Amino acid sequence: RVAITGLGVRSPVGQSAPEVAAALKWGASGIRVIEVPKLTGQYPAGVVQGQFSDRFTRLERPFLDRTHEMAIVAARQAIEDAGLDDFDAYGPRAGVYYGNVNGGAVSVQNWCEEVLVNGKQKARPFTAMSIMSNSGAAQISIRHRIRGPVVTHASACGSSGVGIGEAMRAVADGYLDVAVAGGAEAPLTAALIGVFDGTRALSPVDPEDPSRSCKPFSRDRTGLVLGEGAAFLVLEAEDVALGRGATIHGYLLGYGVNSDAHHIGMPETKGQVECLRQALSNAGVDASQVQYVNAHATATIGGDVIESAAIREVFGEGPDAAYVSSTKSVHGHLLGATSALECVLTVVAMNESVLPASAHLGVVDERCRLNHVGERPRTDHPFDVAVSFSCGFGGTNGAL
Repeated sequence: RVAITGLGVRSPVGQSAPEVAAALKWGASGIRVIEVPKLTGQYPAGVVQGQFSDRFTRLERPFLDRTHEMAIVAARQAIEDAGLDDFDAYGPRAGVYYGNVNGGAVSVQNWCEEVLVNGKQKARPFTAMSIMSNSGAAQISIRHRIRGPVVTHASACGSSGVGIGEAMRAVADGYLDVAVAGGAEAPLTAALIGVFDGTRALSPVDPEDPSRSCKPFSRDRTGLVLGEGAAFLVLEAEDVALGRGATIHGYLLGYGVNSDAHHIGMPETKGQVECLRQALSNAGVDASQVQYVNAHATATIGGDVIESAAIREVFGEGPDAAYVSSTKSVHGHLLGATSALECVLTVVAMNESVLPASAHLGVVDERCRLNHVGERPRTDHPFDVAVSFSCGFGGTNGAL
């Protein structure tokens, strides 16, 4: 079995597992209004408080985008939580599995401005390393001497979930003893916010309360809200974890991954159903045993309806069905890192016996009928079997 022995997070709803637990219990939101240089409007966003550059030396900083800084800090937290540091003794039997879509988004935009606006002909030597999508994984590997597979997944919004699932498979199948798995994303730049605004899927600022701008499953939902952050788990073979006396936060029982093979930007219920059933089969778990589903639900008009139909088909919708919620309502959509954050939140919620809310749910869209947790969390509610589900542009689905 694959044990979860470390949790690390830098998110809009907390910068450690205890902070995240408190936010889930109170239904606290990390979504607020931001103004972005080069853009004239205001936007709701899930924002991680503070900067991280002061944690790195002057020589290190030029190689690091905000994305990579958050990845390094969150991964280190997970590794320390697992009681580990240097993986040298594991040799090739330790790995890093990372999800990221946009690389160093701040660094990319800065260089584009230099060449297109200021006419600069050559980038600074370290620019290449600060924009790479795999830099976060590489930095973690270098700093902790992880010498096995160091793999970056870029499957849109399923990226880090796929990374976690592939890490689980590598451990379960005996190729690795331990893996650091998760993702990071820092998309709150003019270039990326403008791109998502162009898809007509981005929510405007809620006029009454900006923190209420993301309303998954609600009749009144207005679109997705972007967020930033990083989240990681340490996964170990159970015998290895027990052998060194590690604390076990839970177990990753099964993994499903597939493609809708349908449309580059529109999900499909059939593919999602197949993915969820793959994960259940892999885990040896019946749908009736699942007590909670952390849904992908981004609060887009079409996406929530399609996913609701898939969840209904697999888990049902009556009072005996699995409870369902979308935590994006309080932290926003972290793109490539969103699956990892939602997986960590699900593990924390399970250990705290709290069912996370779909904040601001209000009146449920009739097409999104499910056994919803509701817009307030349910505390003192033990559960021990859950599913964290993600899907993304291009049709990739991932279920943990």
